[in-house]
Amino acid sequence: MSALNLHDSGIHDVTFGEDVTVIKPVNLYGCAVGDNVFIGPFVEIQRNVTISHRCKIQSHTFICELVDIGEDCFIGHGVMFVNDLFSTGRPAGGNKNLWQFTKIGKRVSIGSNATILPVNICDDVVIGAGSVVTRDILSSGIYAGNPAKKIREFK
Repeated sequence: MSALNLHDSGIHDVTFGEDVTVIKPVNLYGCAVGDNVFIGPFVEIQRNVTISHRCKIQSHTFICELVDIGEDCFIGHGVMFVNDLFSTGRPAGGNKNLWQFTKIGKRVSIGSNATILPVNICDDVVIGAGSVVTRDILSSGIYAGNPAKKIREFK
């Protein structure tokens, strides 16, 4: 019979700005959170993640290592960030040399249940709910679908 190894979730080794609101339970570790940020319940934010000022991270969101989120962003419920593209045909198995970086610009809104692969998203973008972002987004506008494509400009 194997032994059970239990680990507590919680908040460990996090740099917080001023006026941050966190609704427990959460699992935050080794990340940096800017001023006036809201983090909802059941969120995990891993090491080497930066959340800039005035962002809102809604419940049940997973932000893996190597994600940088710009100022004034909204991350909807259940958004999943991915840093492993299975470049060897299988999961990286903890080999961080195979993980990739994601950069989210300023004033980006990501709808609920979207999946964000390792990409760069420029400023002033809306990602529709349920979308899968597989490529860099280099011009502002509204994107949706799987894979996410630009569906229109802002009015």
